[in-house]
Amino acid sequence: MIQTSSVSLDDIRAAARRIAPHARRTPVLPMERGELGGDFLPNFKLEFCQHAGSFKTRGAFNSLLTLENPDRGVAAASGGNHGAAVAYAARRLGLKARIFVPEIASPAKVEAIRRFGAEVVIGGARYDDAQAACDAHVAETGAARIHPFGAAPTIAGQGTLGLEWAEQADLDTVLIAVGGGGLISGIASAFAGTGRKVLGVEPEGSRALHAALEAGKPVDVSVDSIAADSLGAKNVGPFAHAICRDHVAGVVLVPDEAIRSAMATLWRDFRLACEPGGAAALAGLLCGAYRPSAGERVGVLLCGGNVDLEKIPA
Repeated sequence: MIQTSSVSLDDIRAAARRIAPHARRTPVLPMERGELGGDFLPNFKLEFCQHAGSFKTRGAFNSLLTLENPDRGVAAASGGNHGAAVAYAARRLGLKARIFVPEIASPAKVEAIRRFGAEVVIGGARYDDAQAACDAHVAETGAARIHPFGAAPTIAGQGTLGLEWAEQADLDTVLIAVGGGGLISGIASAFAGTGRKVLGVEPEGSRALHAALEAGKPVDVSVDSIAADSLGAKNVGPFAHAICRDHVAGVVLVPDEAIRSAMATLWRDFRLACEPGGAAALAGLLCGAYRPSAGERVGVLLCGGNVDLEKIPA
């Protein structure tokens, strides 16, 4: 069952201690004023350097390390990155994992899940189909379900990224790509009360958090985006919605073309290979969906790098 309680700073600090032996401290790339255009100071957080290629590894380790009885194995539904992270963490901790993926999952991500030793099951056309197949497996076997965004251990694990980033850079605003809302919920919880502004970035064709904040409650949305395999949640759920309602300054929307352009910019100018979801936060900055003020210190989270190099736009 998805939890609906809050995540405290103490929860996130405990998660940071718990996962410290397992998760990488990923680097930041500070830049000079004007490097990305405009009169602001950019800072990239290179979370795609994390084990298994994304921030999801933080939440996966925290979730697995807090299980009371993992003997029946673990299961997860995933567009790819969450599955790879759970598979990696399970292998490191000696647990059996079964990962349910939709047909739209990228081959690179599915290959990574298998490489980390998990069983892969194609669970239907879209993410929600894979989640339903995962839920049925959990009900039948008693395996522990590791939710990608709607559970306290997942959100606390992702929040460790915020604590780490705050130690590495002075920031006024951070831009965070949003899928199911677990990542931005964790970072917003870590930054609550600090004066840092947390902004979400979603594809125009996959706007679950934007729709929830607009409606005042979680609502289902249709999903059609280049980033759907990582930012393709149909509904953020009550937990992420409640945290983001209280602690996220807003959400901006970007077209797929802006995401493609951000991917190309990252590769051309920085030799950084990011998947569409991993580059979405930068898209929000480059296309003008968010316009920083003069001198603003803007953190951009590059959250996933599981992409085939030949699929990076020129």
